[in-house]
Amino acid sequence: MSIWWSLHLRREAASVPLARRLLIGTMETAGVDPDVSYDLSIALSEACANAVEHGGAIPAGTATEAYRVTAYLDGEKCRIEVADSGPGFPHRHPVRPAPTDAEDGRGLCLIRELADHVHIGNKPGRGGAIVSFDKILKWRDGAPLVAV
Repeated sequence: MSIWWSLHLRREAASVPLARRLLIGTMETAGVDPDVSYDLSIALSEACANAVEHGGAIPAGTATEAYRVTAYLDGEKCRIEVADSGPGFPHRHPVRPAPTDAEDGRGLCLIRELADHVHIGNKPGRGGAIVSFDKILKWRDGAPLVAV
């Protein structure tokens, strides 16, 4: 069984828990192991927070004031993509751990630790950042939507 959904969200802090709750609800309904769901929900929250905070200085009221979250549960894997329309990442954007006294800067490192595969890059042509990551799923005993 495959499940996918896509959200177009305003770049506002209130959009982050909305995306996280939808992901957790989808995975709970499908029967994904709660530990895997938790890891993916934290990674999604970090990716969304980055889109909200760093999505670029966009004039209010324009369509690019939004970002997109897409999630695919397909077979034994979940893939999540968060894309914004901001300036994107600078060329050769290294993911380095934040200094221990920093208030932020840990999101991308956290995503790398929680997911099995991570891609961080820019949209071709128009600009904007894309953070995608996937994780192999584990299922609860008796899960209703286990891939067969």
